[in-house]
Amino acid sequence: MRDFELLEEGLALMGLGMGFVFVFLTVLVITVTLMSLLLRRFAPAPVESAASGVARPAPPAQQDEEVMAVIGVALHRYRQRHRR
Repeated sequence: MRDFELLEEGLALMGLGMGFVFVFLTVLVITVTLMSLLLRRFAPAPVESAASGVARPAPPAQQDEEVMAVIGVALHRYRQRHRR
């Protein structure tokens, strides 16, 4: 009879713990949802700039060649220092 009472008490404790976790997570989800709604309602609208629809001009070709040369030199030095 002692084993049955112990099992019953363990199941009751498990149910209480799982119920507490379920209630806590439910309250957490509701709170986060309400905070999200409040932020969407009271947050300022994003400002759209006039230049957002205009495509940015491509950088000059000379700058691209210069960047590629610098990357090439850095890669060459790295490979020289880290040879196996």
